Amino acid sequence: MEIVGNLTSDQLHFFNSQGYLVFESFASPEEIDALRKRMEQLLQGFDPSSTASIFSTKNQLKLTNEYFYESAEKISFFFEENAFGDDGKLKQSKELSINKVGHALHELAPVFKEFSCSEKFSSLLFSFGYKRPAILQSMYIFKQPGIGGEVLPHQDNSFLFTDPPTCKGLWLALEDATITNGCLWAIPGSHKHGLVRRFIRGEEGVSFDRPSPSYDQKDFVPIEMKAGSLIVIHGDLIHQSFENHSPKSRHAYSLHVVDTDGCKWLEDNWIRRKVEPEPLYVS
Repeated sequence: MEIVGNLTSDQLHFFNSQGYLVFESFASPEEIDALRKRMEQLLQGFDPSSTASIFSTKNQLKLTNEYFYESAEKISFFFEENAFGDDGKLKQSKELSINKVGHALHELAPVFKEFSCSEKFSSLLFSFGYKRPAILQSMYIFKQPGIGGEVLPHQDNSFLFTDPPTCKGLWLALEDATITNGCLWAIPGSHKHGLVRRFIRGEEGVSFDRPSPSYDQKDFVPIEMKAGSLIVIHGDLIHQSFENHSPKSRHAYSLHVVDTDGCKWLEDNWIRRKVEPEPLYVS
């Protein structure tokens, strides 16, 4: 199958200038429904007592267990920080306590695999110049009502670094993402200043190689999106999201892609796969 790019010169110019690009109606209502229903099924089959892993971008020490490492090639469940009471038990149902599910939905869950490997993703990546793109991780993010946690300012290249850098985030809104329920915020053009720090896996676990810079919140702009919209995020773009204090969730499906043609995957990345990922295409 021949891959054909589908972006205009204006779209590419906006992405190169701003560091992100939004596509409205990228996913159909039927595709969204299929992804959400499959996740409901996965949650129904999940036993919360099997793990108490909590995903946090604030306290990296909580990420240093084998459950996190092994999730690179599994479908694993991570709780919100505020999901547990003082007695160690969930405050509410597991369906309203999960932060995210990852990181191999695109490989192990057929509904997610079919969508993630679809021609429209390949065409998109071809337009951005990818020669042999591979999905390194996938995440279903819940941003639960009332307890959906904050994601601090970060760059995706910090976590998934290739030499030269090639990571892009593909973030699909499965529900409307608004300022009220925790939409993405970004500093337009911040990708032009390069990578500020890396998230490295060593003998003692995972940690950042340097402290985070301080950012002026006035520089961030909200990126509100309708369900079905997709945003492509440059690997060096500074972006974040705030806590969700609203009564509405903000479900999203996120993919991170790197090029495997002429690019080296650094061994100190947190993901150390036993099996190399299959490329979406080879051009």
